[in-house]
Amino acid sequence: MTDLIVPRAEDFDEIAALLALAFHEEPDPELREIERGVFEPGRALLVRDGGVGVAHAAAFTRDLQVPGASVPAAHVTMVSVLPTHRRRGLLTALMRRQLREIRDAGREPVAVLWASEGRIYPRFGYGLAAQRYAVQCGTAELRLPEPAAAGGRLRLDRPVAHRAELARLYDRVRADRPGWSSRDERWWAYVLADVKSLRGGATERQVLLHEGAAGVDGYALYRTKEDWDRQGPRGEVRVDEVVAATPEAYRALWRLLLSIDLTRRVSFQAAVDEPLFWLVNEPRRLAAQLADALWVRVVDVPAALAARRYATDVDVVVEVTDDLLPENTGRWRLVGGAAGAECVATTAPAQLACDVRALGALYLGGAGLAALATAGHVRELVPGTVAATATAFGWHRAPAPMEVF
Repeated sequence: MTDLIVPRAEDFDEIAALLALAFHEEPDPELREIERGVFEPGRALLVRDGGVGVAHAAAFTRDLQVPGASVPAAHVTMVSVLPTHRRRGLLTALMRRQLREIRDAGREPVAVLWASEGRIYPRFGYGLAAQRYAVQCGTAELRLPEPAAAGGRLRLDRPVAHRAELARLYDRVRADRPGWSSRDERWWAYVLADVKSLRGGATERQVLLHEGAAGVDGYALYRTKEDWDRQGPRGEVRVDEVVAATPEAYRALWRLLLSIDLTRRVSFQAAVDEPLFWLVNEPRRLAAQLADALWVRVVDVPAALAARRYATDVDVVVEVTDDLLPENTGRWRLVGGAAGAECVATTAPAQLACDVRALGALYLGGAGLAALATAGHVRELVPGTVAATATAFGWHRAPAPMEVF
């Protein structure tokens, strides 16, 4: 007999053990304490069978940067089902209840997650909203242009010594970067935690700071891993974050990261519009592999569409279907632009039709409306509407996932 409950804070150890087993990870007491600091038991759901936890899902309360705005978003996480309890509908029960609770609470118009497998979450209304490049490249032949004039200063230190500076700069840059999530004190403690079991044999994390005329205007979080062969050093630089408020800071940070002594490789997660692709002398050497990143679920259609901004003026009626949250099903008139937007129910004839997954894919400005229409996820009911509307749903910056939560 299975029971679906809201766990208590003291149930976290049981949940952590369940997750470690499901994701094939070795339990780590240090990591468990770090994760306990951001766990929100009131937003978790636990399935027990005979008193033993067998399935779980949770959410973090954070804001998500979207085109032109910051929106409360349920950051869905810690989703797992033990192999002994697969194919029993437990994941479906968890996802349905979680979505219903988010909708009924009325605070978060969207949910967002990273998927362990891309085929899992579309059936619950999630659309692929942001992609990323996984870069693992050799640096021996990579070059960046030399700066036109000397300016700024680089220095190394331990990240925890600069948490306040990093937080201020992150918030400054986040305002213009869809896909980045808010970080309060708990989340900065989590992000900067340097658990040894997660280093993969690499060093402690370092922060590389760039100081311009007005102070710190860029930073990179990275670690290095020693490696040698018979020809000499071939160490690796593993970059976690590069945050820069100016082009000068961005170029200076990468110039150093690509030329650290005794290293010959760099790995990092890049945005699809990463400037580095246009900076290096041979972009093929970056060996970038495209992968999925953020999946967005529109929970409240009118609230979500009104919350973001649009690259050009838009006035369109969209017919939406949503099998899990029927309140979203209907015709919605969206009127908006760079200054704001309004979305209301209407009886006017629809110009476009889609299910809620397509709205999720469009939400961060990364997916193209024309591409979704060609793939059959959006239907054009009035000829010319896709061409007239596509630019509005885009944005001048591609969504850039910063962290896996």
